[in-house]
Formats: sequence, C-alpha cells, structure tokens
Amino acid sequence: MAKAKIGDKVKIHFTGSLEGGTVFGSTMNEEPFEFTIGEKNMLPGFENALIGMQKGDTKTITLPPEDAYGPYKKEHVFVMERSGFPKEINLEIGKRLRVRLQDGRYAMVTIKQLTEDSIVIDENDPLAGKTLTFKIELVGIL
Repeated sequence: MAKAKIGDKVKIHFTGSLEGGTVFGSTMNEEPFEFTIGEKNMLPGFENALIGMQKGDTKTITLPPEDAYGPYKKEHVFVMERSGFPKEINLEIGKRLRVRLQDGRYAMVTIKQLTEDSIVIDENDPLAGKTLTFKIELVGIL
C-alpha cells in the first residue's frame, strides 16, 4: 500500500484541540480536507506527521506554540480610535476583521475590547501561544 510523501495530494479528516480538550476545528462531520503535502498550506509539523502514513492510518500529534502559530506577542495588541471604523461595521468582541494598521500594512485582527471611544485589537492569530493537539486520519492519497 502506498505511503504518503511530499508532493502527494491527500484527503484527511482531523480534529484540532487545545490543552484543556476544547476543539477548535474538525472535519469529522464534513467532507474530508484535501491538500498537497509540501506546499506549505498547513503547519509544517502537521504536514510532516502525514509522511509515511497509509490510507486508513490515524495519528495524534501535539505541536507546541513554536511549531504551530508561534508565541503570543503583547506588542501585537493595539488600541484604535472607534471613529476610524466605518459605522456600518458591526463591532463586537471576538469578531475578526481585516484592518489597515498604523504602519500601513493590512492584518487580520480580533476585537478584544470595546469602549465608547476606542477598540482594542489583537493581531496575534487566535491560536498563538497555544499547544495544539491534532487527531489525523488519512482518508486517501489522490
């Protein structure tokens, strides 16, 4: 039976969870996820875990923050004036937005806090600083 290798397009099911067991993503009740190993569309540790697996194999891996979304960086938390946001945008804590930062670049941010005059936004990925566990099933090599 064929073993998955770099360059193979694979079909997988996975469940991703945090240290306390909270699930942050899963394909178990959906269509399997497809991607090509080595195209860097997934976390490197996740892709590497698939190498050598065969159709039907399952594996559980744990990735520390440095091998996942990196450490949480306090310097990526900013305060912006509420007046800088269009009034038609529904602002709520936890909402993800694409915004232009003071240095001119665009970033995906999460609204962390709202006041009458300001908004605290967090440019860190929501999974930054977290240890992630993935249960992976190789459904097929295409």
